[in-house]
Amino acid sequence: MFIGLDIGTSSVKAILLDENQKLVASATSDLTVQRPHPSWSEQDPDSWWTACETAMDELARTAAGEMAAVKGIGLSGHMHGATLLGADDKPLRPCILWNDGRSAKQCAELEAAEPKFLSLGGNRVMPGFTAPKLQWVRENEPEIFDKTAKVLLPKDYVRLKLTGEHVGDMSDSAGTLWLDVARRDWSDDLLAATGLTRDYMPRLVEGAESSGQLRPELCRRWGMVSAPVVAGGGGDNAASACGVGATTPGSAFVSLGTSGVLFVTNDRFSPNVESAVHAFCHAVPDTWHQMGVILSATDSLNWLAGTLGAKPSDLTDGVGVISRPSDVQFLPYLGGERTPHNDVSIRAGFYGISHETDNRELTHAVLDGVAFALKDCMEALAVAGTSVERVTAVGGGSRSTAWLEIIASLLNVVVDVPADGDFGGSLGAARLGQAAAAGTTEGIFTPPPMRTSIEPRPELTSAYSEAYSRWRKLYPALKQAGF
Repeated sequence: MFIGLDIGTSSVKAILLDENQKLVASATSDLTVQRPHPSWSEQDPDSWWTACETAMDELARTAAGEMAAVKGIGLSGHMHGATLLGADDKPLRPCILWNDGRSAKQCAELEAAEPKFLSLGGNRVMPGFTAPKLQWVRENEPEIFDKTAKVLLPKDYVRLKLTGEHVGDMSDSAGTLWLDVARRDWSDDLLAATGLTRDYMPRLVEGAESSGQLRPELCRRWGMVSAPVVAGGGGDNAASACGVGATTPGSAFVSLGTSGVLFVTNDRFSPNVESAVHAFCHAVPDTWHQMGVILSATDSLNWLAGTLGAKPSDLTDGVGVISRPSDVQFLPYLGGERTPHNDVSIRAGFYGISHETDNRELTHAVLDGVAFALKDCMEALAVAGTSVERVTAVGGGSRSTAWLEIIASLLNVVVDVPADGDFGGSLGAARLGQAAAAGTTEGIFTPPPMRTSIEPRPELTSAYSEAYSRWRKLYPALKQAGF
């Protein structure tokens, strides 16, 4: 048996798989996000551990007989979160999350002062990353910075509670901006730029390697006969790639979750910092990946649903068959944007609303706008030399056939839809736990069975290409106007 723990922004999910990767049991425990000031986004690190305990206790209750056979545990987690610990391993302040925007000033200063962030780090310095968050703390909360003994990512704080070890994996650590991504090792120069050294960092392992063993008291609590290994695991998107089998060069997926991601696996480090492409280590050895990231995918749909007092699924169901692009255009920049703009201040908006615009047309415009933003990501990946012919769809938004039809036709790719099950971070984490227990990745990261494949529709591809050309003019027009 193998367990996958996914530390998400809104919940912790635990799944139990057998050796054939069949789901035996699952449990979820919810989390909340605090926003004490505009553009801030924080969580209490101990809330992750409390949620983890709740989910694991539930697994132990519903699958007591199977828990004795657990040999490996894998971890997945939301990336970039700055978890600052004192010498006693207790959090010094709430974790600053991936979608926090307070450090824009520090980003500009770090990027200008240390060009190795772009070369070695392989990514633009954005407020979402960990390094500028630490610089913000250094400048604004010096008493906290001075007490900091270790900086961990969210899933690695949970690992500390599970094993007692300070360990990080390559894929998640690449999102700190302190990693020499090509060499898969901490960079002393990048750490020094924010007043840190290797002593503040966890030791690094590959995602499919063991990072330690489960503490004896937790083995007894959850009914495990012998201590399972805890795998290095991965950042949420790299772990999701392990779940859908996107671990060989050229394999790709599109994620329609809170944020949107176009993820492509590479055999080498392939940055494109000019267009804000993310270039990170993968969770499997000797492999890297690129991501185009948009900050508000299903977040845009959820915002519209809340504003209209409707359920998101009812809105997407009401769109019906897609025969053309919407007459209304939507920029999905509710909290700024990453790829390709790296713009924390831009905001969302509709263009083209008329007397005839109704809920259906607004929903259609949101689906189009998110798809256009993903097209921006594909264009940025193309500049970095990456081409994509087919993607696997994951995330809550992938339940909308209309949305996937728009994406397939606009991006001119085949979209594969898994048959059933959750192929997100928890499955990838469990697979990484299985690999760590077995000591090999051979045969573990296979693609799941597919329910259907959505082909591009030529008439839509042409119409959406024209609509995308018009849509791309909105962002520069708004910026020129001072928005």
